[in-house]
Amino acid sequence: MTIEGSILQGRHISLEPLDHRHIAGLAAASAGEAELYRWSPVPQGEAEVTKYVDTALQWNATEFALAFAIVRLSDATVIGSTRFFAIERWPWPEGHEFHNRVTPDACEIGYTWLTRSAIRTEANTESKLLMLTHAFESWRVHRVCFHTDVRNARSRAALERIGGKFEGILRAHRMAADYIPRDSARFSIVATEWSNVKQKLTELRDRATR
Repeated sequence: MTIEGSILQGRHISLEPLDHRHIAGLAAASAGEAELYRWSPVPQGEAEVTKYVDTALQWNATEFALAFAIVRLSDATVIGSTRFFAIERWPWPEGHEFHNRVTPDACEIGYTWLTRSAIRTEANTESKLLMLTHAFESWRVHRVCFHTDVRNARSRAALERIGGKFEGILRAHRMAADYIPRDSARFSIVATEWSNVKQKLTELRDRATR
């Protein structure tokens, strides 16, 4: 069963399932900002963005990921991208209450980036609120993970601020944006923590718009 994406809409942004129609907007959003994205693999130019979108769609077809374009509602401008990935379905045994579930059991949220003007606005907070709400309340996952380059102090602080629990460092975990084996800081939120995290995220979003 392919994971179908629907638009997740908030007060300030909407998350639209990533498609080729977002290519020009994504290229404009990342243009000329290579240094800004030193810790994240962000595509530059329409050729790189096209490959980026093609890969995201391939991952969606194999149920590994579900990617979104982040769209600002006030002017319908694409301001970045984010995705669910490493989507897991666990082999629950026959007779178990979860044996016939069709939604994921766990996932990761990542590949998140924003255009410069949207950084430190409500956009990132609201995108996390929308995605985590979908994961815990629609999919009813048991865990959502986040990984970030250990050198990315801003990202680590942001994950702690929203209630992510630090689990440790995974050494040489992934290829970094600067093409070295990256050590990753791992954070997670589990289902029993979601209510408190949701309250915190909602307060952070509302505070950012006062």
